[in-house]
Amino acid sequence: MRILVVMAHPDDPEFAAGGTIARWTQEGHEVIYCLATRGDKGSQDPTMSPERLAAIREAEQRQAAALLGVREVLFLDYMDGMLEPNLSLRRDIVRVIRRYRPEIVVTMDPETLIRGDRYINHSDHRAIGLATLDAIFPAAGNPMYFPELLREGLEPHRVREVYLSTTERANHWVDITDLFERKLAALRCHASQIPDPAALERRLRERLRREVDGKEILAEGFRRIVLEG
Repeated sequence: MRILVVMAHPDDPEFAAGGTIARWTQEGHEVIYCLATRGDKGSQDPTMSPERLAAIREAEQRQAAALLGVREVLFLDYMDGMLEPNLSLRRDIVRVIRRYRPEIVVTMDPETLIRGDRYINHSDHRAIGLATLDAIFPAAGNPMYFPELLREGLEPHRVREVYLSTTERANHWVDITDLFERKLAALRCHASQIPDPAALERRLRERLRREVDGKEILAEGFRRIVLEG
């Protein structure tokens, strides 16, 4: 099975679904990353340039992906912080979907504006989620959309399932208890974004903790959509 992970920034895949991605690759599935930006604004350091930061974060992302068993990482090269769910972004995502023809697409829930009364969801996260959903349906599977892609040899493709991360409406949980350390190790590859790895581990353990049948597990939650037809 082939799974496409479409996110806004480097480190988004690991935060959103690192354990689940590790589970999929461990089971022999192929996972591809498609990131809209290189994260060129992810720093408070006044001496850091966007160009240098983008290079650092790309290298960190490739290292993290490899640790999780992901062999291909694509960047669409949009500017960090400036994503809009417009036709250009939608076309680029449709192009990737038609090229790789995944059964499952993982992206962010565009309906999430505020999480847990403590976190304002990044506008890029909302934009990539909406653009990806619009790319999945109806555009990727309909030859009437973006006919220029047909001239590139990219035939329509219908995605079977969507996993929305960063959601307040999870209906599907993946037990990653045995893969939590791999998720954590992948996140630690993003050293430019994680000043306190110990604090990160504490936050993640608290956020992912669930009780199932009287047993405590660590699980990643998604809003899973099984598409008709």
